[in-house]
Amino acid sequence: MFLITPKNPIRRTVKLKKHLKLAARCYSERLSAPEVDVNFTNGRPLKISTGQYARLADGCAVATLGDTSVMVTAVCKSKPSPGNFLPLVVDYRQKSAAAGRIPTNFFRRELGPTEKEILTSRLIDRSLRPLFPERFNYETQVICNMLAVDSVNNPDVISINAASAALALSDIPWNGPVGAVRLGFIDNEVVINPTRKELQISTLNLVLSATKRNLVVMLEGNANSILQQDLLKAIKLGTKEAQFVINNIEKLQKAFGKNKRELEPPVEASEEVHEAIRSLCEMRVRKIFTDYSHDKLSRDNALSDVRTDVSEKTKSSFPNLDLTVLTDTYNKIVKQIFRDLIFEEEKRCDGRLYDQLRNIECKVNLYKPLHGSAMFQRGQTQVFCTVTLDSHESAMKLDPMAMLIR
Repeated sequence: MFLITPKNPIRRTVKLKKHLKLAARCYSERLSAPEVDVNFTNGRPLKISTGQYARLADGCAVATLGDTSVMVTAVCKSKPSPGNFLPLVVDYRQKSAAAGRIPTNFFRRELGPTEKEILTSRLIDRSLRPLFPERFNYETQVICNMLAVDSVNNPDVISINAASAALALSDIPWNGPVGAVRLGFIDNEVVINPTRKELQISTLNLVLSATKRNLVVMLEGNANSILQQDLLKAIKLGTKEAQFVINNIEKLQKAFGKNKRELEPPVEASEEVHEAIRSLCEMRVRKIFTDYSHDKLSRDNALSDVRTDVSEKTKSSFPNLDLTVLTDTYNKIVKQIFRDLIFEEEKRCDGRLYDQLRNIECKVNLYKPLHGSAMFQRGQTQVFCTVTLDSHESAMKLDPMAMLIR
């Protein structure tokens, strides 16, 4: 029979304390998020961290510049979607709570996306979309949530860098990362990531996204009478600064990133099938593209008729050929012929030269009951606009209860 001496409980208590201290330290280490600091030449660092939030997402990153922080999560389905396009959705949201405010609308709730949020979502999308693998048709969502915002730093460029880090850390196949900076031009000097106050006196507001080897992915901005040499200088400096972001995201990816998923290689048509399709359609497609009497609809209908005829003849010669592979091969051949003809004929498919624009048609005062109406048309693109003015009596009125509690 084992007897417990008076010393045994003390030893067990000491061992238990040591075990609890070690467990607490391990738990705190798991809670501390891995992070890197991107040191720009302007002295204002960008901090990128991961592992603290949204651990069930495929990838998550938080980017912080000053007191502005944006969290981005990336999620991708495991099964491909039908279609031959990339089903990528980028959703950027600015929430009033991030600035310590309550929404001032009637419902006191966050409403649908604003114009600024939609344009920022497109800005992020154009920085990410070109680097996905070819024929990647897995539904992917990139959600950008603003955690905090100050009155100094703009969150849009921070969101691009956070989205780049989230995709790089995830298991989603992506040929990134990218780095993004905003460029200003003040007193004949290029300013990296200018503040909101500096942007008001800057003659340039340019957002640049670049990838490795100083390759520019996306440019968007506006300027006020800036010289071309100054613009090129800003782009060159911006790509150089973006490399700091890229190098630190790669460092974070090597230490904490997931292994990328293995995708099935796309099925390609054999050389025999490719040549058979080209021989059946090349002359007919060239004739359609050089017939300048076609408009957009008639040209598309003619190409569709050729595709149907070529598909039927090719299927009779190659009965085991997949229809999707056949269509993709035909589209590639048509695209190559279209590009070749532009360089050979130095004309577009509608007969215009490189420097010619379509005629624009403008009409105003189309409907009498409206205060103003106009229709603009260029090619097959139309825009119809109306203007409405109303009286003071139509202004929004407060209900009696709301007037009492004002």
